[in-house]
Amino acid sequence: MAEKNDIIEEIDAGNMLLGWETYEFEPHERSKRWYVIAGVIVVALLIFALVSSNFLFAIIILLASIIFLLNNLHKPHVVDIHITDSGIVFGDEFYSYDDIKDFSVIYNPPVALLYVDFHGFWKPILRINLEQVNPNLVREALLPFALENLDREDENLTDTIERVYKL
Repeated sequence: MAEKNDIIEEIDAGNMLLGWETYEFEPHERSKRWYVIAGVIVVALLIFALVSSNFLFAIIILLASIIFLLNNLHKPHVVDIHITDSGIVFGDEFYSYDDIKDFSVIYNPPVALLYVDFHGFWKPILRINLEQVNPNLVREALLPFALENLDREDENLTDTIERVYKL
């Protein structure tokens, strides 16, 4: 526990209200069958691109496949999450409440997620897994400091596709 407090002090993130650990991104267990199906789809798309003389599409498919395979070699690390009275610490990153537009807690088992949306166009929505923590405690810790977006009731479409197809 001393190490976790040291991280917060190094970042100067304020007093910790709630903390837990999670993966930086969700790991997926893929079978050989999954890889065979993905390979067949990639080959079919490449054949279609070549038959239709759409070489740019073929290059895009090849690049996307290579990027996916290289990304797949990187296993997710366990990161510490801390909600403090100054902001949210996600691993080595600190997000101040001044930068946070709103948050949403999505809890529809097996999905338990915290979405944090930021002011500004260029910052993507931060998605934090809540598997090991009570979503109500997270909500109670964030409510005094940030607005809650009650319109977001389900996970994003891209997150659903990623979870269902194990991407």
